[in-house]
Amino acid sequence: MADKRDDDADIVIDKKGKIEKHPNNIYITIAKIVIAVVILFFVINDSYYYVNEQENAVVTMFGKVMRTDTAGLYFKIPFIQQVEKVDMTTHGTGVGYSIAGEGQNITDETNGIMITSDFNLLNIDFYLEYKVSDPVAYLYNSNNPEEILKDIALSSIRTIVSNYTVDEAMTTGKGQIQAEVKEAMISELSNHNIGLTVINITVQDSEPPTDEIIAAFKSVETAKQGADTAKNNALKYQNQELPEATAKADKIIKDAEGKKEARIAEAEGQASRFEQIYEQYKQYPLITKKRMFYETMEDLLPGMKIIITDGDTQTMYPLDSFVNISGYTTGTTVQSEGSKEGSGNEEDN
Repeated sequence: MADKRDDDADIVIDKKGKIEKHPNNIYITIAKIVIAVVILFFVINDSYYYVNEQENAVVTMFGKVMRTDTAGLYFKIPFIQQVEKVDMTTHGTGVGYSIAGEGQNITDETNGIMITSDFNLLNIDFYLEYKVSDPVAYLYNSNNPEEILKDIALSSIRTIVSNYTVDEAMTTGKGQIQAEVKEAMISELSNHNIGLTVINITVQDSEPPTDEIIAAFKSVETAKQGADTAKNNALKYQNQELPEATAKADKIIKDAEGKKEARIAEAEGQASRFEQIYEQYKQYPLITKKRMFYETMEDLLPGMKIIITDGDTQTMYPLDSFVNISGYTTGTTVQSEGSKEGSGNEEDN
């Protein structure tokens, strides 16, 4: 006799007529509990999220942005609200070159070669540093904001480099080119509003596209560096020698002014003495003449070699041996000469 099953009663009658009961409702209950636990797990797991310090989180519901969260633990409506995390750290990329797997820079001839204002070709590479400034705009205003950023960088670089000669772009104009490119990119990014901003952009390398031209420009750059070195050495020598020369000139000027003042004072003193003598001369002309004569002789005779002769003497006797004669003899001689002159003057009178 075949088994008969009563599914509604969960009762089974075997061949011998024995009745057995199977607890199907227990398995169903267990299955329901497991399903409920799994659903609860997913609900709880989707009801909160954690944001790192280097990230921002954008919360949306039905496609609408609800809020932007910074670092921390947050809760949301599970399965209804969605969270997109955005890395807010600074990123870097090459413009005009690419980096191979071994870390070697490979020139991108399509984007790395520019034309300068003097119609020369220049292979110039830049390193661009950027970060996300607006997470919402970064996520929803464009499909590929990094690609748009590179296009803006290339456009700005080509425009700015075309304003400089090849010599300036390779030597003295690098700093100015970097500043102008950064300013132009910031302005363009503000107009496009893709949620990115430029932190810095630097010239990695700038050289002509051929080896021969590279060697020629390196020679020119070396010569310019030599000229700058010579100029700096000349300025250094000037700074060393100029103070000393200025000091010497000041000393000469001061000495000349001192001599000038001394000569003027001496001249004024002599003029004053002459005026005093002249006043005395007007009052006592004879006495003044004698005094002037004696003073002049006192100045002249000690330094002169004197020889006395009457004009007929054949032998000359110098008076050098009489230098040490006693003052009495000298005084007598001078007195006798004075008396003679006095008598002569009396005769003249």
